[in-house]
Amino acid sequence: MPKFEFERGKMVPAPSHSIMPERDIDSTPVLEALHLGIDFGGLRALDDFNITVGKTEICGLIGPNGAGKTTVFNLLTKVYAPTRGTILLNGQDTSGKTVFQANRMGIARTFQNIRLFNTMTVEENVKIGLHNTKAYSTAAGILRLPSYWKREAEAHERAMELLSIFDMQDLAAHQAGSLPYGAQRRLEIVRALATNPSLLLLDEPAAGMNPSETVELMENIVKIRDTFNIAIMLIEHDMNLVMNICEGICVLNFGKIIAKGTPEQIQQNDAVIEAYLGKQKEA
Repeated sequence: MPKFEFERGKMVPAPSHSIMPERDIDSTPVLEALHLGIDFGGLRALDDFNITVGKTEICGLIGPNGAGKTTVFNLLTKVYAPTRGTILLNGQDTSGKTVFQANRMGIARTFQNIRLFNTMTVEENVKIGLHNTKAYSTAAGILRLPSYWKREAEAHERAMELLSIFDMQDLAAHQAGSLPYGAQRRLEIVRALATNPSLLLLDEPAAGMNPSETVELMENIVKIRDTFNIAIMLIEHDMNLVMNICEGICVLNFGKIIAKGTPEQIQQNDAVIEAYLGKQKEA
């Protein structure tokens, strides 16, 4: 397997009884989830979830299957409304916001199961993500006024720029559904970046990738963070990826946080080891 090298930032205590990269300590956290919880009928799917993410942090959300990780993403992006708690995005309360409004506030995501417009081209998929920067009126679009063509030229240029991050600009005219699996995953990330987020949520981005593709993905995640100066939170079962790239890690089990810390701290945490491997019977 190709070797991946990444120098993580030093993690320091934050005012909210959490940790974040030292470089972000003087900036407003991109995300603060405070006592977040949700019930489905009589089932408490998530309870007292608290996390702080620094402005340029790469953090991981891990845990066994069914731990509540995707539920957290659905709450953060307003797919679900929380039963309890508060979500602050760049210091702004997202209570009552819709999915679209939360996206406009700066949060974007990819999905565990790829969700592309398969019959549209690669470029068209990226342009859909550019809706936040739409600058022409409906009338201009219908009548094809000069403002429409100017906007279309700008959108094309931006789409190609974003695709170049993954060296996908030559695939711009290809149908999205015809791309190999790994390329479809990369396209979904590009489309999310097109919305100009300050926090990018990646739901199992390495799923289905071989070791070489996973190393390339890690390199690209760091490249995205550094290029766009944003924070990235990822759900991932590939522990090699998580431990090599994440600066802070939060571990969920049965809807509750059982550990938070640096990769080194998480690897040595008995509760985490038990959650993944089961409790060892005494001899």
